Amino acid sequence: MTVQDYIDSVPEERKPTFLTIREIIRQNIPKGFSEEINYGMIGYVVPHSLYPAGYHCNPKDPLPFMGLASQKKSINLYHMGIYQNEEQMSWFLDEWAKVSNHKIDYGKSCFRFKYFDEIPFNAIKELVGKYTVKEWINIYEESRKSNRKKDSL
Repeated sequence: MTVQDYIDSVPEERKPTFLTIREIIRQNIPKGFSEEINYGMIGYVVPHSLYPAGYHCNPKDPLPFMGLASQKKSINLYHMGIYQNEEQMSWFLDEWAKVSNHKIDYGKSCFRFKYFDEIPFNAIKELVGKYTVKEWINIYEESRKSNRKKDSL
């Protein structure tokens, strides 16, 4: 599957919103990240050319950073770095509250947008650019060190 195949599969009623989010990501993501199909969605990854080790779960996969998916009831935005940084998570949740009357539906790195007229587009724009490739690799590697220390206790 290609990125265009994925876009073509997005239901017509949500395609404008989906494409707006994608364009925000593409215009604001720092240089070095690559757009490709990753984990069954549009992913923004650190390619092996910049991080040969790949993702620890499967080193054949590039290091994931963000993802954009059209699910059954929502458009989902995944941001791997946001749950590594409580301050950024709080900021994003505050930005969400400024544009939405609904409680945000989110998991560790996944924000599920069910009300397309209540998406914090400006916050997404800012969030996308918060980490350079180098910063994301450093954060990822530090988190792996922390997890290995916990596992050895």
